[in-house]
Amino acid sequence: MNAQPLHIVFALYPGVTHLDFTGPHQFLSRLPGAKVTVAWMEGGELEADGLTFAGLGKLGEIEACDILCIPGGFGTTEAMQNQAFLDEVRRLAGMSRYVTSVCTGSLILAAAGLLRGKRAACHWAWRDQLALFGAIPDPSRVARDGNVFTGGGVTAGIDFALTLAAEVAGDDFAQGLQLGLEYAPAPPFNAGRPETAPPEILVRIQKMYGAAMPERLAAAEKAAALV
Repeated sequence: MNAQPLHIVFALYPGVTHLDFTGPHQFLSRLPGAKVTVAWMEGGELEADGLTFAGLGKLGEIEACDILCIPGGFGTTEAMQNQAFLDEVRRLAGMSRYVTSVCTGSLILAAAGLLRGKRAACHWAWRDQLALFGAIPDPSRVARDGNVFTGGGVTAGIDFALTLAAEVAGDDFAQGLQLGLEYAPAPPFNAGRPETAPPEILVRIQKMYGAAMPERLAAAEKAAALV
């Protein structure tokens, strides 16, 4: 297999969930010809869930990429309202072969005007807000609509990465990648989806997310009005 250059950019922001990008990063960085850039508006260091990532690039200094990935996180609320950040997302998306996201990163893509009329996945707690932007909420673990690939919440980023790897390098390569990284999930509980979680657990987690819902919803409505 001839490895053609493949520039992958993860665009971060304060309040990002690190597994949303470190999971896919681990897999996609092994694609043939892959060059992976992790960047945010200011470059340098960025804290994410207690870990500090250093040596990050500046989004504005990236000329183009083949794959753009926007991870999610509680910082999505602010990121949807950051017009300078959204401008960079739109600019890079316009030159990308694939426009992608994990978790609530799809809300950022939507706020940038990139998901109107397209099916998109998102974390289950916030998925319905995609409709505010004219997107079609999809409950799938991974959704594809044209060149747009979106993953569901957090750990779905690995499923997303394998789906994209198969698209870019073929099923055999993706299966070898899965085997090499021993991705064979067998969770101890069947509580990873609202449909399967025990009712009392679902209520507790919904209550936890509910505290942030009014602010996130208001931000989504405000951002949607500008799209």
